[in-house]
Amino acid sequence: MTEGYSLRDVVKLLGLSRSIVTGLIEAGFVTPARGPRNEYRFGFQDLVLLRAAQGLVEAKIASTRILRALRKLRAQLPEQMPLTGLRIEAVGDDVVVSEGSAQWRAEDGQYVFGFKVENEGGQLAFLAPGEKKPPPASNAPWFEQGLALEANDAERACDAYRHAITADGRNLGAYVNLGRLLHELGRLKEAEAVYRDGRKSCGPDGTLLFNLAVVLEDLSRTREAIESYRAALASAPDLADAHFNLARLYETQGRRQDAVRHLSAFRKLTGTQ
Repeated sequence: MTEGYSLRDVVKLLGLSRSIVTGLIEAGFVTPARGPRNEYRFGFQDLVLLRAAQGLVEAKIASTRILRALRKLRAQLPEQMPLTGLRIEAVGDDVVVSEGSAQWRAEDGQYVFGFKVENEGGQLAFLAPGEKKPPPASNAPWFEQGLALEANDAERACDAYRHAITADGRNLGAYVNLGRLLHELGRLKEAEAVYRDGRKSCGPDGTLLFNLAVVLEDLSRTREAIESYRAALASAPDLADAHFNLARLYETQGRRQDAVRHLSAFRKLTGTQ
């Protein structure tokens, strides 16, 4: 059996036009292998990258703009840039690229910033993407304080979520948010411990188990990640990304039948027939 997915498979799976897929190949965003008849054969890494273009299509951005923006983006990036480290999304009518806290428009390379008029004196304040004015001292419950602190002080937000868990050991949202922040800070073992404590205290929850699976993947514990994705789906069968990630992991293990089964489930849930 020929490995990988054909161009026809990709078009049907992701709901992209052939012109967009071939345009992204020409731009160097995906580099599919060739089959015995010189046809394109796409792997899961290619599908992951093409999903970014799928999101732009769903945001009603014209295919000509998608191709133009992504070709310009590819030309701006170093040759060895790991494209999977980028997030590509539609913001209004723009194709915006995010890498860490930096955001820029793909079509012209202009950085994207937020502007906000503060109440004090009506002065225009310049804020970086996602930045918020530090909140004042608050008597709000710990969970709400954690939410308010996330954008500006992740460590204090983590402390607030820990206090929320101490106050209520069944505060599922605090476990989920604390684990996510620790993961973003690169503290994977701590994030894993928080998610496992959350499961013990709150029972199985799809989002918590999905997040745990992502942490386990980043820890290179593939077998445990698969188990956690499966547990997430047992709790929340409509988690499309869990199906997609399971399919990707099964593909790497050579379990193609399982991979296809989860890809089919992903297609049904996302309406990409």
